[in-house]
Amino acid sequence: MELIRGIHNIKPRHHGCVLTIGNFDGVHKGHQRVLQQLSEKAEQLALPSVVMTFEPQPMELFARDKAPARLARLRDKYVQLKHFGLDRLFCAGFNRSFANLTAEQFICDLLVKRLGVKFLVVGDDFCFGKGRTGSFAMLEQAGRKYGFEVVSTQSVCWNDKRISSTAIRQALARGDLRAAQNMLGRNYSISGRVSHGRKLGRTIGFPTANIPLKRCVSPVSGVYVVQVYGVSEQPIGGVANIGQRPTVNGIRQQLEVHLFDFKADLYGKHLNVELLYKLRNEEKFESFELLKKQIELDAEAARVWLRQLKR
Repeated sequence: MELIRGIHNIKPRHHGCVLTIGNFDGVHKGHQRVLQQLSEKAEQLALPSVVMTFEPQPMELFARDKAPARLARLRDKYVQLKHFGLDRLFCAGFNRSFANLTAEQFICDLLVKRLGVKFLVVGDDFCFGKGRTGSFAMLEQAGRKYGFEVVSTQSVCWNDKRISSTAIRQALARGDLRAAQNMLGRNYSISGRVSHGRKLGRTIGFPTANIPLKRCVSPVSGVYVVQVYGVSEQPIGGVANIGQRPTVNGIRQQLEVHLFDFKADLYGKHLNVELLYKLRNEEKFESFELLKKQIELDAEAARVWLRQLKR
């Protein structure tokens, strides 16, 4: 799948496509229905299938402090979208200039002139353009004028509720990983590159792989049973803490993973950490000794949980 970053990287050869537009945060089952429809139509019309998304996401530009936690970073989104056999991911740089495009400019300059859209698939709640003034009805009208067709997909529901990125964030925040898994169609995971930390874990017998979350705010916090991919051919079980590490006066959110029965060097490796079960919320302990005792309990509980999983 080709990645196009920025409008300036759209080439003449990219003209003519079947397109869908959205944040696609999490690439959940609702998104997957859109992608399935996109692929089917692209095959019918013998045109490339293209997903258009935004970086940063609009709320992160307009109200960074109020922006929702991301379910996935751009790299993760690319990997998830790639599974659907799409031809291109077009990532538009969302800045003030882009945000000021009117709905008419968005359609005429970007969709028609640059991308040459022939068929557009959007969610039933899709809005676009400055002030979110663009609507599905406007797209239908523009399609008649410029010669493209537009269809709206219906919502996908689970437990009689609409599946959305917001609903998944809420499930993760309350520790309901099963609900999140049902809406995503897979276990929720966090990925990143292992970096050097303060190496405090190894001083109490629990060395950890430290994965900075960087600018992203995690939708989860606490201690979890996990499976880690990217170390060997098979996933490795472990226990992970996601949060600010209050016992050691941490400030930034970080993912720390202790892998069971594993001692090799992981620095620089890119890991994918699947969250299977929440053991507890993050806590501040009065001493390292109390922290060590709790980690021992967490590790044993995680081992028991993983053994039951294999039965």
